Order: sequence, then C-alpha cells, then structure tokens
Amino acid sequence: MPMTEQATGAQHPQPRARNGGPSSASVEHLTGAQSLIRSLEEVGADTVFGLPGGCILPAYDPLMDSTRVRHILVRHEQGAGHAATGYAQATGKVGVCMVTSGPGATNLVTPIADAAMDSVPLVAITGQVASAAIGTDAFQEADICGITMPITKHNFLVTRAEDIAHTVAEAFHIASTGRPGPVLVDIAKDALQSKTTFSWPPTMDLPGYRPVTKPHAKQIREAAKLITQARRPVLYVGGGVMKAGATAELKVLAELTGAPVTTTLMALGSFPDSHPLHVGMPGMHGSVTAVTALQKADLIVALGARFDDRVTGKLDSFAPYAKIVHADIDPAEIGKNRAADVPIVGDAREVIADLVQAVQAEHTEGNTGDYGAWWKDLNRWRETYPVGYDLPEDGSLSPQQVIQRIGELAPEGTIFAAGVGQHQMWASHFIQYEQPATWLNSGGAGTMGYAVPAAMGAKAGMPDRAVWAIDGDGCFQMTNQELTTCALNNIPIKVAIINNGALGMVRQWQTLFYNQRYSNTVLHSGADTDGNAAKGTRVPDFVKLSEAMGCYAIRCEDPADLDKVIAEANAINDRPVVIDFIVHEDAMVWPMVAAGTSNDEVMAARGVRPDFGDNEDD
Repeated sequence: MPMTEQATGAQHPQPRARNGGPSSASVEHLTGAQSLIRSLEEVGADTVFGLPGGCILPAYDPLMDSTRVRHILVRHEQGAGHAATGYAQATGKVGVCMVTSGPGATNLVTPIADAAMDSVPLVAITGQVASAAIGTDAFQEADICGITMPITKHNFLVTRAEDIAHTVAEAFHIASTGRPGPVLVDIAKDALQSKTTFSWPPTMDLPGYRPVTKPHAKQIREAAKLITQARRPVLYVGGGVMKAGATAELKVLAELTGAPVTTTLMALGSFPDSHPLHVGMPGMHGSVTAVTALQKADLIVALGARFDDRVTGKLDSFAPYAKIVHADIDPAEIGKNRAADVPIVGDAREVIADLVQAVQAEHTEGNTGDYGAWWKDLNRWRETYPVGYDLPEDGSLSPQQVIQRIGELAPEGTIFAAGVGQHQMWASHFIQYEQPATWLNSGGAGTMGYAVPAAMGAKAGMPDRAVWAIDGDGCFQMTNQELTTCALNNIPIKVAIINNGALGMVRQWQTLFYNQRYSNTVLHSGADTDGNAAKGTRVPDFVKLSEAMGCYAIRCEDPADLDKVIAEANAINDRPVVIDFIVHEDAMVWPMVAAGTSNDEVMAARGVRPDFGDNEDD
C-alpha cells in the first residue's frame, strides 16, 4: 500500500526523531553501519530479531558493542519476522528484524505480508549487494524492494551512508503512525561500509504523508443520530480499536449506548469477553449470536474493521437490513467491500471519544435508543446456541477441553499466541480474553508457523508475562526450530501442540465437502487405508524433538492427567515447555459458515441449522 494512501494517527510510541535539522545535535563521524545501530538506539528499538549474512554483516559488528539494543539470533529468517510481529502486537512498539540479502530477505516475505494484512508496525532491515552490483544478478542479490512493494506500507533502498539515519527515522514514523504496517529498509553493503557523519534528530522528508487523526464532526453527529434512532444496532469492532489503544473508550461507548458488541478475530480482548454486552466473535467460525446479530441488524457501526470476507460471508447477502457507519483510519477501506451510509476517516480512539460526546448530546435532547426487543432476541439466541463441544465417546482428549483448561489455569494476564487452523478457532472460542493484547494470531494471511516465533517475540517484549503458544502439529513443524532460540536466550514460552495427526482444518473440509477423501492431510507416517493417522505412531516424536532443542517436554493422552500436566508447565519458568497433547482426530470447529455461502446459512453444529423463527426479520 503506498504510504500516501495511509490514513491516520496511531497510538503507538513514536520515534524520537522529529522534523528539524541537526543544528542542535553534536555531529559524529561514523560508518554507515554504526549510523544504523545508533539510529536504532535513538528511535527506541530495544530488541532486534535477526540472522547475519554477507551483505548485512557490516551492521553486525557495531551491533556487538551496543548496550541499548538486544539482538536475538533466530534459526530462520521467517522466525525473525514473526517474532518481531509478536513483539509488536504484545508491546505496542515497532517490531524490528534484520537479515541479509537474497534468500535472507526473501525468507521475510511471508512475515512481512502477514504484518501488512494485520496492520502490525514492523521495520524490516535487509542487507543488499553493493550499489554498483545492483541489477547484475550478483551473488545473493534479490530485488526485495520490488518483491515486497505490494505488501509493505512503504519501502526504501539506501545506497548512501548519509541517508541511513533519516531513513530509519522515517521508517519508524511511517510504520507506527496512521494505519500501522511493515516498512522495509534495504541497505547496500557499501553504504554500510562507507564513512558518514551522524547527528540526531535527523530531518524527515515525507511529502504527501499527512495522516489525518481527527474525524469530521458532521459525520460523528450523523452516526450518533443513527445509533439513537436504530432498533437493532451492533458495534462491529475490529483490530483497529486495539491498534489505536481505544479499548477504554470502546467500553464507555458500549455501556452508554447499550448496543451489543461483536469483536473480530483480530479484536479479541479489546472488549471483555465476560461483559454482558459482548455477543461473541463474528465470522466463518463465529458465534451464532454474533453472526446473526450482524445479519439481522438495522445499523452496523464498524470501528477499525474492514468487512473482510471471513466476516461477511457471501457479500451481497450480508446484513441486508443494515445502514452502515464505517470508521477507519485508512480511507481506502471505507466502501471497499460494503458501501457506507456514514463514512468516518479517523483514528479509532478519536472517533470513539467523539462518538461518546455526540451520543451524550443526543441523550441530553431526549433521543435514546430502545433496544429492548433486540436484546430479547439476542439473549434467546445466546441461550439456545452457545458455543460448546462434546467430549469424545472413546475417552480420548478433546482438543477444545485442552485449550479451555489451559486458559482457565493460566496466570492472569497470560498472552496467548495461536497458529492457524482448528486450534486457532478453538482458542478464540474457549479461552476468555478480558484484556487487550493478550491474543496474538495471524488473521488476514492465516500463516501456519506463526505461533512459536510470535510467542517468542511476545515473551521477549513482555518478560514478566506468561506466554502460551497454542499450536497444531502441522503448524508446529514449520517453525519449531525457534524453540532452540528460546532455550538459548532465556525466553521461557510454553507450547501446547494440539496433535490430531493431521492438517485438521483441511481434514474438516475434506470430511464435509470432499466425501471424506483425506488426500494428503495425514501427518504421521503409517496412515491406514481410510487416511486416518495410525495410532501410536509418533513421527516426529515431539517430546524427543523438543528435548533436543533444550525444552522441558511432556506428552499428555489421558484426560485424567490434563490439569496436572498444565499445572506442571505453568510452574516451570527457567526454560521453554512443550506439551504434546494427543487429541481426538475427528473433532470439528463449530459454528461454521461454509465458504462462499450466506451468513444466513450458519450451522451451529454438524447438521444443526439454527431456527430463528419468522418474526425477527421485521
């Protein structure tokens, strides 16, 4: 996304660089590499996840002397990117990763795309071949700026040492303001080796980048009128509310209006799950109440959400009765998928704070919403179709029960990072999120392999908090090498492998839509003719593998041992802990809206379609 299209103010910590020349700062003579490290120190980067190589190597020499920047040596560049993302999501700061040119840089493409989809402030620093060799297909050359242009908020190619300091300042400013996102800084090797002068703060030159933070007052007043006039409103809350640090304001607005609140996968924890106004998570695997509330609503107030396909289902049948108030920091999102009756461009914190005042003014004039009949319907749906699960008849471990007990037994304030698939959806449903920034996951990109390195980054940024990675056996096999990084760097995360011997979500689709033809979804060797994972086969043996990487590892197969094993993991804080939970392979995620279908076709469970009666469409 071009940076000129990015709207508006962030609540993230800002770099200490500001517009203005170096006249008030002392000038030092340094190499470009030294300038890079000094710049990272000055913008407040305290942790860098990275892996050295030839073209970035000049930067690693002065990094060794820094007392303000901690470098964590990862085992794969993808791990560096996801760790920086987890760090950013948990702390609210800009995450930083640094790798070399060519394959080092291209291994960052997935985490950069992941950060772009989820609006995570990230600065990725890559080495590049010497400027004279750029474009010659030199050894380990890749046009990483060209490759990542569609998936970065902005990127820079730096070929002069004197440009390094102001480029770093600009990169952190762009990444953390407006709609947060990833920024790439690609630095030629000779720029790192050349001599330059260094002064701080540098002058930032960003023509065209003028984030707008304050919403238009007229639009706010129109939104407030619609809220008080509506009979069936819904506050549709997205991850932008979390990014803006607007969770306190959201609670005030919700309680002031009395409207139901749905929080998307990226917004879990922005509004307490236990709050009586919270009706759950919308989407393909959202709660029946949240999905149906949006469908039956006459007004949807979208705050920092983007009407993505997983929430809307078949777009032309989504929320057919609803007027739309759409507030977003990025004007490109407004009207992209669903036309807005009242578009509001602005920072979510500013928008919600202004909405509170405008709704209060409406109340003062005697205009209050009457949602009694609406809540009668909502409560009936909530009671009739709660999110739940059945225990396996064969006495094996239920994956939902495992995840629920991890959440119930975890210390207060625990941060949970999930991979992608069934375990991600179960973790979103069966762990209660009462605080912001306690749920980290890959929402937009759906990146398998996210959980372990993201948990590592979160723990590095929040060392006093417990951090659990809820991972699947498929996801775990993509990035588990970062457990070595955790063990060697005193980053004691806890990992729950929800091991059903298969690529669970894909297998679920094969069960439902492909006549139970399980093509290439069994992960353990020795599959039988029906495509089921052979009992007792452990390839790889996750306990042995984890122990080899310096972790404390346990296997749990008996429900009677569940609480004891989780308590044992919670008590160990001097090294990473991995638990291999052997769970029932046929468990499915419900509710579900099949891809490409209308949200009206939500299934509460297999073969169970909710009955809402005929009187709720009026």
